[in-house]
Amino acid sequence: MSVTTSGMQSKSSRRAIRHFVELVSSMRFAIALLVILAIASIIGTVLTQEDPYPNYVNQFGPFWADIFRGLSLYTVYSAWWFMLILIFLVISVSLCVVRNGPKMIADIKSWKDRVHEGSLRAFHHKGEFVTPANRAQNAATLERLGTKMGYRFVRRETDTGATLIAGKRGALTKIGYISAHLAIVVICIGGLLDSNLPIRLQMWLFDKTPINSNAVINDIPAEHRLSTSNPTFRGYAWVPEGQYVGTAILNQPGGSIIQDLPFSIQLDKFIVDYYSTGMPKLFASDIVVIDHKSGKRIPARIEVNKPFTYEGVSIYQSSFQDGGSKLEMTAWPMAGGSAKTLPVNGTIGGTAPIGAQFAGAKGETVEFTDFRAINVENMTDGSGTPDARGVGKKETLRDAFDERLGSGAKTSKPTDLRNVGPSVQYKVRGTDGQAREYSNYMLPVDVGGQRMFLAGMRVSPNDSFRYLRIPADDQGSVKQWMELRAALATPATRAEAAHRFALRSVPPTNMEMQKHLEESATRVLNLFAGADETGAAATNPQMIGGFQSIAGFIDRSVPKGEQEKAAGLLMRMLEGAMWDVWQISREQNGLPAAKIDEKSTAFVQASINALSDSFLYGSPVFLQLDTFKQIQASVFQLTRAPGKKVVYLGSLLLVVGIFSMFYVRERRLWFWLKDTGQGGASVLMAMSTARRTLDFEKEFERTRAAVAAALGASPVDPAAANAPVAASSQSTSEAASSEVSSR
Repeated sequence: MSVTTSGMQSKSSRRAIRHFVELVSSMRFAIALLVILAIASIIGTVLTQEDPYPNYVNQFGPFWADIFRGLSLYTVYSAWWFMLILIFLVISVSLCVVRNGPKMIADIKSWKDRVHEGSLRAFHHKGEFVTPANRAQNAATLERLGTKMGYRFVRRETDTGATLIAGKRGALTKIGYISAHLAIVVICIGGLLDSNLPIRLQMWLFDKTPINSNAVINDIPAEHRLSTSNPTFRGYAWVPEGQYVGTAILNQPGGSIIQDLPFSIQLDKFIVDYYSTGMPKLFASDIVVIDHKSGKRIPARIEVNKPFTYEGVSIYQSSFQDGGSKLEMTAWPMAGGSAKTLPVNGTIGGTAPIGAQFAGAKGETVEFTDFRAINVENMTDGSGTPDARGVGKKETLRDAFDERLGSGAKTSKPTDLRNVGPSVQYKVRGTDGQAREYSNYMLPVDVGGQRMFLAGMRVSPNDSFRYLRIPADDQGSVKQWMELRAALATPATRAEAAHRFALRSVPPTNMEMQKHLEESATRVLNLFAGADETGAAATNPQMIGGFQSIAGFIDRSVPKGEQEKAAGLLMRMLEGAMWDVWQISREQNGLPAAKIDEKSTAFVQASINALSDSFLYGSPVFLQLDTFKQIQASVFQLTRAPGKKVVYLGSLLLVVGIFSMFYVRERRLWFWLKDTGQGGASVLMAMSTARRTLDFEKEFERTRAAVAAALGASPVDPAAANAPVAASSQSTSEAASSEVSSR
């Protein structure tokens, strides 16, 4: 028997149908489909599946993102072409089994006992013996020997008065071929059962359509829902602590389908444990499954890789999110000459308007997106120095400008991991629909001996947060810095601070120098505050304030060779004048004058850096988290996968098939016995295998030696038996093997 790569031959009168049937049922077509399937599986493994489309645009660009979406590479395993490949692979491999299976089964049953003496002599592996025992005695001896060697025999008396003994061993290797091919069919069927195909068939047969708008789940009509009898699905459920859900969300290309469950899932408690790096080490959910029919309540705990199964639906712990934590916050203005605050209450997932009383507010809305009770950050800079700003001690003014908003969590060089406490994440969305994202920490962080509040900002979700560092005052709050910011934004305060700075810096006898220094200090404060040189609000959009405005002034007004000297002079002038701005702010708010010491000086320097950064903050308010009530939520993956057991069966068949094909070798053994006419008998032995290997050569030598020992005889011509076979002799052997197979 031979297995061919050609397909089935159809008897149809149409040539196209005959060619199509031959192609689909051919082995080359099945192998091509397997290769395409393997490539698609690699793509589905490497490329993150079912992410939001903007993530792919940011990763690949709009051109390739559209092409990949058109090819359904973001949903490979549910793509129509992937399921079509599975269907054709099932058909192709099934036809291969139908075509070759009966032949193999017939070959397994066949003893090939219709062979002639001439055919056996043409075999390459053969031996001939002459013994004094008669034919019957030799036949019994050979059958006993073959049985010990694991062969099964059949004896036939020929018409020429000879005895043919045909034996076989390992014939079940061909079962491996059938088993391996059936395994592919079974695995593909299991994959189709667990794919989106059954859901799409239901959507087509029962007019089910996905919903792509926000709505209360209980109010969603039946045309967007699947019944509890749905045989297969894979969806997600989001359950906050203390609440329950009875549905799952199935993501579809055009929206979502609601899958009704035969039970409800109630989340009693969510448990999470962290590594020292802040990564989750363990998260689990204590749930109660409530049966809709009986009302029975079944408590269970779900952990990662430890699902709970009920009514054929497996519940997996997928991830966790905030479940709507309650926040109480204080809104501090970030523009204008007032530091008056406003209380803000928010809920994660909710929104709140920004009051019109804040300077610079233009109808923005705050969207609360996330809350974290634990944040482990690396608080070292690139050289390992504990400085959250990431700026070394030996820095120029230009370096300070460039480093004005460094990362708040450096990862290079030595690390200093700390739990910096709770944080809230929110977006400030303008009336034009554009939004900036913010991440503010509740508690001040100790950085190099100075405590600072970290307020992160980013324009795009793909960017890292860039942190505004607000120094904490003696009471551990942002109040004095906010009051300092409001004082700097007031023209009268800037003018008074410049006057005081001049009086402190120049003796009273030099009135002209005092006046000149006062004018220069006023100009520096105005530039730093984002005003023009007269103190009025700047109309030039490039004069945004901070170090940027001073650097721009130096570039425009000072020759290149003197810019470094001018920068140092202006920085000393700014620091001195800002000290007086702080003193005026303290007087206005009923605080005593600050003492000139290292701690106060460090506060002013850090305040200057933070004030410069605040012009790039981009929000009219800073939201400081005061208190919170954390509510966790679990994200469960719910699956009903009838194809799972089918795939297990296919995997078992595949293991059996591969083991049989690679480790079980079919061997055939023949003995032709005839009388010599002198009371003895001659024995012709021939042996063949489906795969000729070095092991088979050794096995043949052992078998021939065992036969010679059992018969008490030696080969008639051992040299000829061991000699290499010429090309013509080998052709004769192949012809004989073909004759044996056909018979």
